Amino acid sequence: MISFLGWTPTEDVSTGVVVIPAPYEATTSYGQGTARGPAAILEASHQVEFYDEELQYAPCRIGIATRAAIAFGEATHEAAIALVAQAVAAVHDAGQWPLVLGGEHSITSGCVRGTLPHSPGLGVLQIDAHADLRNEYDGSPWSHASVMRRIVELGCPTVGVGIRALCEEEAAFIRERQLPRWFAHQLPQDLSWIEPVIDALPERVFLTVDVDGLDPSLVRATGTPVPGGIGWYPLLALLRTLFARRTVVGADIVELAPQVGDHPSDFTVARLAYKLIGYYAERHRRTGDGKTLS
Repeated sequence: MISFLGWTPTEDVSTGVVVIPAPYEATTSYGQGTARGPAAILEASHQVEFYDEELQYAPCRIGIATRAAIAFGEATHEAAIALVAQAVAAVHDAGQWPLVLGGEHSITSGCVRGTLPHSPGLGVLQIDAHADLRNEYDGSPWSHASVMRRIVELGCPTVGVGIRALCEEEAAFIRERQLPRWFAHQLPQDLSWIEPVIDALPERVFLTVDVDGLDPSLVRATGTPVPGGIGWYPLLALLRTLFARRTVVGADIVELAPQVGDHPSDFTVARLAYKLIGYYAERHRRTGDGKTLS
């Protein structure tokens, strides 16, 4: 099994973060290959430096464990989502922080279901090109295109950033429910949009990052790349502020569809995964309520 960063915690370092590969793909509707995403991220992560130049320490010292990939077998839709929920709940039960690597975006429903019992009042921040609010798509209510609709139905407040592709049904649903959504064309260059995004979220947040939320110049290897996405440093500014101002109880990164020869996409997503771990570790380092890092 390939571990994230190739990292193995030493005996004197307990595990703070658990990486869960979730290679589920059943409802992708354009480019295929998200089932290969977790393995590609893990492989590319071996080229990521342990030291983070922004944070000025090595976040891996919080302790990172990589569990075996979820074995979906013939499970699809609700059964597959239940498997994700069980895996995420087990990490919470152990007092650790889950980072799930997808796989298609429908797995986020399982991540939230596995987190809710541990985090009443949970909100979800969605980084994405697509609204994912259709009631169903291609005949399935469990489609990747319906994942945020299912999460709204769980009673979770949701905030979306970078949205730039949606249908009339989704636009109407956003208006009717008054869902906070920041469309890509509305994001000013001065980053003044970040504070209102954070203010719209409750204290405890699950973060889901669909890699098509980033501009395709950063990640081309995704099922439906949409021009005009979020740049690398604006995204990091949002995420660092989020982890500083809210309690992020878990995260997923989904929809990488690796392509032969496109190492930059895989590496960018692996680096993003490590940045999330870094921002999580930074909060614990600052507040003193977690592992001691030097």
